[in-house]
Amino acid sequence: MRESRLELWGALSLCVVCLLVGIPVLLEQLTGGAPTTGPAWLWWACYLGYLGTLGLAFTRWPLARRHPAPMVSAFGLCAVGTVLLAPRAGWTAILLVVVAAIAAHLVSRRATLLLIAGNSAVVALVATINSGAPLDAALSALIYATLQACAVWAVWSQLRETAATERLAVANTELRAATALLAESSRSAERLRIARELHDLVGHQLTALVLELEVASHRDGQAVTAHVLRARRLTKDLLGDVRTAVGELRGRAVPLRAALAELVADLPRPRVHLAVDEDVEPDEAAAATLIRCTQEVVTNAIRHSEAENLWIRIARTGAGTITLRAHDDGRGAPLVRTGNGLTGLRERVEQLGGAVSFDGRSGFQVEATVPVP
Repeated sequence: MRESRLELWGALSLCVVCLLVGIPVLLEQLTGGAPTTGPAWLWWACYLGYLGTLGLAFTRWPLARRHPAPMVSAFGLCAVGTVLLAPRAGWTAILLVVVAAIAAHLVSRRATLLLIAGNSAVVALVATINSGAPLDAALSALIYATLQACAVWAVWSQLRETAATERLAVANTELRAATALLAESSRSAERLRIARELHDLVGHQLTALVLELEVASHRDGQAVTAHVLRARRLTKDLLGDVRTAVGELRGRAVPLRAALAELVADLPRPRVHLAVDEDVEPDEAAAATLIRCTQEVVTNAIRHSEAENLWIRIARTGAGTITLRAHDDGRGAPLVRTGNGLTGLRERVEQLGGAVSFDGRSGFQVEATVPVP
């Protein structure tokens, strides 16, 4: 089961718990009781406002991340109102634990600890209203403070693990890109060395042999002449084969598809959908640029986009260029600020005479065009 599926089930379970908390109040009202200390409509307004804020936080999480203070404030006030207006309703104080857990995701640690202290004071006040015993109030505050602390600690641990996983994924992507470039550089150097050896040694020797046979063909003897002519023809064919092999070694296409598939394999998030057209055959410089561009796109998606999916398509156009198009389903950005990574991506592409553009209005999109021979 993927991590996103687990997060979905966790969010649904939390919503179910918050819904169950309000059932005792509803049942007591239906049986003619008065579970609230104030107007019932006010309690329901706070409770429904709490549920609405919780649903907004889960469905519009990027919005909550951009505006954490209003979200946590509204969430906390609705929860406090729900608890204080129904002090004898049973488990409504559980709502405060959920508030602390959400706050641990959105606000600073200091603000979260202050929120835990305030929530514990609210629990102590409710216990005082119910029993009037200071010991009961202190024990209730301690229990719920511990519950909040455990929830917050679990959230912080999960955030640390997520950050470590992202750093590991970024480092793994960079390592795979470096490995792919190093392997291709080694293969290119080896092909060039073999090509030079073939040309300098075998090629020169065969050329000398052709000259010797050319001289022999002008000497006396019909039988000797026929064999010499046949040998000369075979030697010329062999020399042509050597030159063809040298040309193939020098101009062999880089295995770009395999390198990129290895680069994006086994990423925890986002899920990368890679497509490389069959007719894409870049030279070494273009392949290195495309590998580095893909690495930066993947790294940027891991670190900043909060995306579930990333689509990368590399195709050859009719104008003699290779185009890399990438987009994700993350939060995007109204104004794209190019940091060191995106600036380096632009410089690599422009160094080859290409162009690159960025768009963050719907997810994050990158389009890079690289000319090829």
